[in-house]
Amino acid sequence: MAATRTWIKNPLAIFTANNLDAAGGLVIANGVIVELLAAGQQPAQPCEQTFDAREHVVLPGLINTHHHFYQTLTRAWGPVVNQPLFPWLKTLYPIWARLTPSSLALASKVALAELLLSGCSTAADHHYLFPGGLENAIDVQVEAVRELGMRAMLTRGSMSLGEADGGLPPQQTVQQGDVILADSRRLIKQYHQRGDGAQIQIALAPCSPFSVTQEIMRQSAALAEELDVRLHTHLAETLDEEDFCLRRFGLRTVDYLDSVGWLSSRTWLAHGIHFNLDEIKRLGAAGTGISHCPSSNMRLACGICPTLDLQAAGAPIGIGVDGSASNDASNRVLEARQALYIQRLRYGAERITPELVLGWASTGSAKLLGRSDIGELAVGKQADLAFFKLDELRFSGSHEPISALLLCGADKADRMMIGGQWRVIDGQIKGLDVAQLIADHRQAAKALISG
Repeated sequence: MAATRTWIKNPLAIFTANNLDAAGGLVIANGVIVELLAAGQQPAQPCEQTFDAREHVVLPGLINTHHHFYQTLTRAWGPVVNQPLFPWLKTLYPIWARLTPSSLALASKVALAELLLSGCSTAADHHYLFPGGLENAIDVQVEAVRELGMRAMLTRGSMSLGEADGGLPPQQTVQQGDVILADSRRLIKQYHQRGDGAQIQIALAPCSPFSVTQEIMRQSAALAEELDVRLHTHLAETLDEEDFCLRRFGLRTVDYLDSVGWLSSRTWLAHGIHFNLDEIKRLGAAGTGISHCPSSNMRLACGICPTLDLQAAGAPIGIGVDGSASNDASNRVLEARQALYIQRLRYGAERITPELVLGWASTGSAKLLGRSDIGELAVGKQADLAFFKLDELRFSGSHEPISALLLCGADKADRMMIGGQWRVIDGQIKGLDVAQLIADHRQAAKALISG
């Protein structure tokens, strides 16, 4: 039986992320793009379904490269609103240690729903908290991803260096190395999918230099090499972190990364702010990716990622919303707008264009996750599409549709397609009772804070 062909017809504007001409739209079959059409061009074969996109700006499904889903439960919490990273973490760790499977499920579903409604089709999450009773945290997240019909890179994080041994996290939040590695193997074997169209993938993600031992960093790198999965961690987010590495290891952050076998193209790093010129060259030569998290970096007053310098050196650049306790949102398209503006402060308006930033949010982010089947609109790529309308008051008087998405502050997708399936229609997620989700999530958030 022939596959149903769908023509996404004559969009108001389309950003392919690769400069291909698709003004006449694109044709989808079996969840994959099979044809790009120039203006006025007709599909090569008849299409059983047609969607008139004349009111929509069409993008590749945006990709989020760094998040902490569980943090949706601690947004805008008073005691940490005005704290920088280290005290912010130390105040929140005891709260997060109370996570339960049910609260994590709600938190993950809220984060994913918010991402989906803001144009995101693929999300990476960094989960590193496994208190008693939450040993199967990643399994909980897998179910949330499947329910929403999105794609995800779920990173099996870890913390193994507690306060008693000179680390930052409290002892009840750390795990032993053998437990971490055994669960990592289990998760990869059980869930990691390979090849085009993968929905669930697993990566290994010891949390940060100040929360894990060098041993677990080295062992994770060896396991990732053995099982051919990716590596992720926080690095060079603050000067406090740099000072910690110098005191504990006698190394700057990139030297530390190199010393534990992580300076490679298998690795992508969250934040990547405080690098010197030599370190930027080394990261670029290794092909190590950087997830730029602008809102979080501004919220915690960390600094500005040197994106263009890193990119020129050879390091792929993507964008992450970071955790919803340091953002405090999970809005993918608004995060691209923040990236545009903060990077203009560093590099100027002429060099940081909407197209460049949307490229980081799509193809660049796909590279960070080691994927070549998503993040652009081309024949053979997955049919992951974000559709935005420009019919709200904020867009009135705008002239260039692609630029208007970021400059005028688009914050929600009208439609989302993932693997050729509609997941959002008229701004609503198919099959999800958002009002009930909000009610349940708010209750869980209050319970977490009150203990």
